[in-house]
Amino acid sequence: MTLHDLLPTLNAALNATSGVLLVAGWRAIRAGRRVERHRRLMLAALAVSTAFLAGYLVRVALTGTHRWPGGGVARTVYLTVLLSHTALAALVPPLVAVTLWLARKGRFPAHRRVARWTFPIWAYVSATGVLVYLMLYQLAPRLR
Repeated sequence: MTLHDLLPTLNAALNATSGVLLVAGWRAIRAGRRVERHRRLMLAALAVSTAFLAGYLVRVALTGTHRWPGGGVARTVYLTVLLSHTALAALVPPLVAVTLWLARKGRFPAHRRVARWTFPIWAYVSATGVLVYLMLYQLAPRLR
């Protein structure tokens, strides 16, 4: 098995891990007075997401983009999920950067306002990243 065979699975695992860390970080802050735990979990989610992005860019450089084989309802569902995932994924880096910057500056009311948008978008992108992987690499080969 080569690196480009392993990268999609590794990237999906990184996406899933990021999603779990995001939810754990959100739960930590919602539980109250667990700011340090929240900070560590969110920074871990950022690190894992950064590793995902690096792995994704390497995979695209090695193998290019992949197309859905065939048509029908499955293709429509796949393209709908992929479009929403891709559009929102473009928003995640600037949203995360602003959210992190506000926290580092101690501007917590503003941090909370931006995080109310950042968290669900980032979590959605992590979850749909795993879904895109499952559809493209697990379901699609069975449809051929």
